[in-house]
Amino acid sequence: MKLSKDIREDLNRINFLYKNQTILTECLQDYKGFSILNKKFGPFIKSKNYRLKYFLALPFIAKNILQIVPEEKCDNMDVQRFAIKERDDHQLTEVENPLFLNKIKQFKFFMEKSIEQAKKPKQMMDLYNSYMANIVDTRLLKLLRLSQTELTELTEKRLTTSEKILYKEIYKIINSWREFFLSND
Repeated sequence: MKLSKDIREDLNRINFLYKNQTILTECLQDYKGFSILNKKFGPFIKSKNYRLKYFLALPFIAKNILQIVPEEKCDNMDVQRFAIKERDDHQLTEVENPLFLNKIKQFKFFMEKSIEQAKKPKQMMDLYNSYMANIVDTRLLKLLRLSQTELTELTEKRLTTSEKILYKEIYKIINSWREFFLSND
């Protein structure tokens, strides 16, 4: 049996939305820039900050022209802090960014880059992945418990964008299953 809808399509759409968000970067080295399809990228001046869409900043970050500013970062320490907070709270922890899970998914790239460049030890990547798995698993268990009831406005505010989609699907499935067994048919 197969679910009527592929949830991965929705999750990929949400990830696309995240990649189109603007992030703040800092220039590491002067770069004259280039143009493509009448769109100009750069010039970038060392030590200046630039707001770019995430997907546009990535190639410049990969080439060490730009870097994410510290206020925007999300490394193993940030993920650990959130994982502990989520573990210790019996309810879903409210996140400031409804695309938070997408952010930690995307920011693995920066952790991998730091390890590749020997700026951080490989153990940091293992910790990042472990804390990320804890966040996802803990929130999923809480979401499964929630899916047995209708969401309140307060609870809905605590869900990330992707969790809202998952909740709706799980809620429909659980209610259909429950009603089947509890009905007189």
